[in-house]
Amino acid sequence: MKDRAELAERLATRLKDERASKGLSLDALSKLSGVSRSMLSQIERGESSPTVAILWNLTRALNIDFSTLLDQSAQSSQPILEVLTAHNTPVIRNHEADCEIRILSSVDAVGETEVYDIRFGQDATLDSAPHETGTIEHLTVLEGSLLVTSADQTVTASLGDTIRYRADLAHTIRALAPSRALLIVKASLDA
Repeated sequence: MKDRAELAERLATRLKDERASKGLSLDALSKLSGVSRSMLSQIERGESSPTVAILWNLTRALNIDFSTLLDQSAQSSQPILEVLTAHNTPVIRNHEADCEIRILSSVDAVGETEVYDIRFGQDATLDSAPHETGTIEHLTVLEGSLLVTSADQTVTASLGDTIRYRADLAHTIRALAPSRALLIVKASLDA
């Protein structure tokens, strides 16, 4: 329980600092992230533990990585660490980008190795700001065809193809047809 309290306190401090550094009020961050003002206030006071989906929305609104808000937490001694049913898997529906992102990785893997199952509509585009220096994304196309751009280099990835690219540069994934991909975001150990 001590670790959870420390994590909640660290998250509260970092969220408040990031919000302040960007000159955002609670109301402004609420509008940008879709997270209620009261929930933001509870998180910043260390009174609430946010879900992965809420953390995702906050990191996107603040244009920061998960690792900026969290550190790796203590490991369990149990052999099966977690069972997350399909119904309980956090999902982010980005209507503007026409994609659905299922978060498969656990909160304690954030900033180290993050795993996503992404479904794209026809011509859907997912734009990403640069991640921390040394971050690499590994994308495998499970259905359809995707155009992946990192900086000024673009590659087409089709069914079964895997592409690895620098994610510490601005990067974009665009669907050429309705598509699905497995995305693994791997942070550099040297960063």
